[in-house]
Amino acid sequence: MSTFRGIEWVFLIFSALLGAVIGSFLNACIHRLPRHLGLLHPRRSFCPECERTIPWHENLPVVSWLLLRGRCAGCGWSIPGRYFMVEVLSALLFALGWWRFEWPLIGVWWVFFALLLAATFIDLEHMIIPDEITLGGVLAGLGLCLLVPTAMDATVWWRAGLNSLAGAGAGFGVLFLVVEGGKIVFGKKRHRFEKPEPFEWRREGDGVRVSLGGEEFDWDELFSRECDEMRITLEGASSFDGCERSGDELVFTHEGVVRGGEKISLHEVSRIAGHMRMLVIPREAMGFGDVKFLACIGSFVGWQGVLFTLFAGSLIGSVAGLVGVFLQRDRSGARLPFGPFLALGALMWVFGGQTLVRWYFAILQAGAWQIHF
Repeated sequence: MSTFRGIEWVFLIFSALLGAVIGSFLNACIHRLPRHLGLLHPRRSFCPECERTIPWHENLPVVSWLLLRGRCAGCGWSIPGRYFMVEVLSALLFALGWWRFEWPLIGVWWVFFALLLAATFIDLEHMIIPDEITLGGVLAGLGLCLLVPTAMDATVWWRAGLNSLAGAGAGFGVLFLVVEGGKIVFGKKRHRFEKPEPFEWRREGDGVRVSLGGEEFDWDELFSRECDEMRITLEGASSFDGCERSGDELVFTHEGVVRGGEKISLHEVSRIAGHMRMLVIPREAMGFGDVKFLACIGSFVGWQGVLFTLFAGSLIGSVAGLVGVFLQRDRSGARLPFGPFLALGALMWVFGGQTLVRWYFAILQAGAWQIHF
């Protein structure tokens, strides 16, 4: 028996080490995917500040960050604590997964944990969740459930596949209705400025960023449908690639901009800047990336897990939002990413959500019995 326990400890430690290594890879994904950088170009890790290639002995998960005291050995750049946190969380989740589940089911959850971590930290930093994680995660969830039907509490592959598809469809459908309903209720958000505020639309590599009054957005984040428009009432002239153009208003769509009745393709310009007196932007109940992310979650946990994840994530997010309102000095409101709360709700389901649901309904039944008698 002692030998068996020793072997279990060995596998538990191995799981934690594997999780830390995967966490190091996730850090590369978290940095590169939102910036449209390839994971294989360059192949080696590099310092984002000085772009120095990091040797292997400075790239050991968890250990290197501690030994280097969170600084680049080349330029002294302060490495964000996120790198350390992702590697530690990944190690803990992989170890907990091994302790809680058996092989081969643990392989499914390891992939799921990696997707949740990557989505969480990208959403926290950039307020987006890339399609490589959401749509790629749907395919990964479906494929893994076909290979390991027990992930969907099924005994045959085709039933597990149907359950996975149902979960993805439920996740997408529920939040899609929320987004569409939010569009009807919230419509557009109008900002009037006491004094002119700067704006800038610019290309950055393969992506597009926009700065509105000092606040940065990813261009795709502002548009969830083709009919969406962003209207800017100008103060003075606007600059198109350094050339000043007159006009009172700019009307942006995802692919073009209208100035003085002239429609210009955004593929023909690299920078548009100026000052604005009023801004009207599309306003959503949440980002469309959250819709695809819940579909990804559903492909791993099924439709019941989707409902639990949405309920738990909404509850935790609401509490966090209220706490944030009371703690921040400026209570005018700040954007709060929903992806991390969905990820936390999904983890709760994996590690005991069904038990919580049974406990909750048992309390309801006991209360109903007492009222009846």
